[in-house]
Amino acid sequence: RQKLADMGYFGILVPEDLGGLGLGCFEYCLVTEELSRAWMSVGSIIRQGNRVPRAQFMSDEDWRERSRRGARGEYLGALAMSEPQTGSDISGIKTRAVRDGSDWVITGNKCWCTFADGADYITVIARTDQGAEDRRHVGLTAFLLEKERGKFPKGLTGSPLPKIGYFGWKTWELAFDGVRVPGGAIIGEEGKAFYDRVHGLETARAHTAARAIGVAQGALEDAIAYAQSREQFGRPIAHFQALRFKIANMATEVEAARQLLYYVCSEIDTGRRCDKEASMVKYFASEMAERVASEAIQIHGGAGYTKHCQVERYWRD
Repeated sequence: RQKLADMGYFGILVPEDLGGLGLGCFEYCLVTEELSRAWMSVGSIIRQGNRVPRAQFMSDEDWRERSRRGARGEYLGALAMSEPQTGSDISGIKTRAVRDGSDWVITGNKCWCTFADGADYITVIARTDQGAEDRRHVGLTAFLLEKERGKFPKGLTGSPLPKIGYFGWKTWELAFDGVRVPGGAIIGEEGKAFYDRVHGLETARAHTAARAIGVAQGALEDAIAYAQSREQFGRPIAHFQALRFKIANMATEVEAARQLLYYVCSEIDTGRRCDKEASMVKYFASEMAERVASEAIQIHGGAGYTKHCQVERYWRD
């Protein structure tokens, strides 16, 4: 992680006056894709820096200093948004935060919180106002829960999910049982977290697509190299047209996803709304990556089913 920080990768999106590189979503996703060609976990972890949210208790200089630390990889975060019964339906969040004196008390369950243990803070989305059934998106609030690396604060427990891949870090199920945060821990405006999340997820979805494209590119390159070196019936298997068709289709799918990603990144960087297209590229690239990695395993034959080759890891990730 420190090597990534030294290269500035935790501060790609952070303005230069805050110690970052001052670049855009396009560069953020280019770096992510290249890192993910080797190991998707490395392409993923840079998202834990790159913009520190500002809580109400932070003064301007306090937030600026935290942003500088984030760009150096010294102040990294995690997001506790998804829940067991809600999935991507942000408006269906059930975790509650209620006032108790000057504090807020958070109670509920979260899942898919990656890097929860290693983070210095967790952004928690909770319901502060029940609201009407047809307006569930109103009344959600984001909180900044600061914590010690490697530990959880009082009232918060968790267990790592037993994943089949993505082993570079742990992804957690979390239980909030009366976790206290200061009254000023609110990020943004009380009750308006839904709107902030929906807007912020454009870059997050592009980043997911970049990771998927990187994994698929790695699988494609390994498949080509193996097909050129593995011989059957007296010649490399790359000479067989059935495999050449597979590789041509894999390469086309990777490039189609990449070009859609480039369009989305350009829209984000120019400030135009592209939530629909960002969702499209996340969907298309992630589905494509599984197909391409699976085909890469097939091209490797029995060797693809072993850990002697990297394609099994590309597919699991």
